[in-house]
Amino acid sequence: MIKEVEIKANGGPESILWKDCELEKLKPGQVTIEHTFVGLNFIDTYHRSGLYPLPLPTKLGMEGAGVVVDKSSDVNEYEIGDRVAYVMALGSYSTKRNIEANKLVKIPKDISDQQAAAVLLKGMTVEYLVERLFKVNNTHTVLFHAIAGGVGLLACQWIKHLGAKIIGTAGTEEKAILAKQNGCDEVILYKSENFVEKTKYLTNDVGVDVVFDGVGKDTAILGLDCLKPLGTMVVFGNSSGNCPPIDPGLLASKGSLFFTRPTLMTYGTKKNDLLHSSGRVFEMLSTNKIKLEINTSYNLSEVSKAHTDLELRKTFGSIVMKNDY
Repeated sequence: MIKEVEIKANGGPESILWKDCELEKLKPGQVTIEHTFVGLNFIDTYHRSGLYPLPLPTKLGMEGAGVVVDKSSDVNEYEIGDRVAYVMALGSYSTKRNIEANKLVKIPKDISDQQAAAVLLKGMTVEYLVERLFKVNNTHTVLFHAIAGGVGLLACQWIKHLGAKIIGTAGTEEKAILAKQNGCDEVILYKSENFVEKTKYLTNDVGVDVVFDGVGKDTAILGLDCLKPLGTMVVFGNSSGNCPPIDPGLLASKGSLFFTRPTLMTYGTKKNDLLHSSGRVFEMLSTNKIKLEINTSYNLSEVSKAHTDLELRKTFGSIVMKNDY
């Protein structure tokens, strides 16, 4: 028997239910993983609430790390006992699961299961944002919203490694201090400061080259006013709700701006992209170019509380849940 989360109806954290069930028989190309740690990401709350609708009932969780405990006879690239991790595969809120072998990556010897579960989805998000979607370099100034979150803190360090100036937004002085400790040049306290006006002030009215916005509804339209002509608005998340529709004429009037709404699902699910992106993340971590802030951890049995704290902005950095069942 295994335990896994099931959502029968969309709603708040109280809609998260645990159930006991039998693990299905392995299909060709699959392995069985016993989870050691599971990552918690904002996309999990979107699936739970219905912001990103899934057919109900549904499982939850997109990221995990653990040990291969069984495999189908046609899987040759993994052996029993291998430590592996994955992203963008629904169902990580479970004690064990079956998963396609081509969705896995091996965890390097110098990286722990906890680190892998905490870094992979967020790190791969940063990698595609700053190295493939918009190739950040030392000539750029970047505005990054929610700079003290899991993605934001990794982005701080990665962007500084690439040589760009980074301006971030945060909700508290405590989070601002944390962001600066991780390489952010300037932090705007958005609850007490107008981030558009402050961005213009910090850039001498020039604006930034790119805005990375994981917040969505509350910030995306205003963020256009932070860009210099020919600047790029990247809305990659929806923590405050979906971004309102953007009139192409608005982009033209504000300086021939570029607007994109990317997803890791597009940038990271082909096997070559998965190996490249995860490899870059592990390389950056192994060489200390990025360091993890795992300031909040929970047991897997506490997943409802973890969701509540995440949505109330009580968490810092990356969040992991230990399999305590």
